[in-house]
Amino acid sequence: MHAGVEHLRVISGQAKGHPLKAVPGSNTRPTTDKVKESLFSIIGPYFDGERVLDLFAGTGGLGIEALSRGAGSAVFIDSQPQSVDIVKKNLASTRLADKAEVYRNDAKRALKLLERAGKPFDLVFLDPPYALKDCDEILRGMAVRGLIADGATAVVEHHPDVEYGEAIGSFERVRYAKYGEIALSIYRYRTSQTEAEQISSSETEEERHESP
Repeated sequence: MHAGVEHLRVISGQAKGHPLKAVPGSNTRPTTDKVKESLFSIIGPYFDGERVLDLFAGTGGLGIEALSRGAGSAVFIDSQPQSVDIVKKNLASTRLADKAEVYRNDAKRALKLLERAGKPFDLVFLDPPYALKDCDEILRGMAVRGLIADGATAVVEHHPDVEYGEAIGSFERVRYAKYGEIALSIYRYRTSQTEAEQISSSETEEERHESP
């Protein structure tokens, strides 16, 4: 869906009913209220202090909805200046800015920076432009970098013509839903021994390079 197709709002929680600004132009595809409501009825509907990553933030609608419903903090990342500006405005108007960090960056480059913080996420939203079809690669990269908490939920929004597997590494798909030209693949993450070893190896390698 393109910006301006319908009015965007926060569906439930602390900021319920609050309108959200859309990114100007036609390159963004904010998640519609109908799809958002269905999604959060599947993964929530409410949260208790979880740490959230909205990686292709757009308007910030998904991360803001999670914060409104009780998530503890959220990191919003988008490569477009207009999107970053809109996310900040939406956070300010919903009075959720104190729980959020917003960065302009390429998704894969951002993961390298997030790895340094050493704080895994409990809930991850991946809603990239439909031209990008590598969410499986991104999820695997996040797991290897230790950015996914055990038991975390990852939501991939994609075109129905793009197929993601029943399993992506240690991510197991627990739900698939289709709404017209929008599909949701919802995964649950369980740390595997192999990935745990990769994470440990990566940390050891970094320590070696940092040693005097």
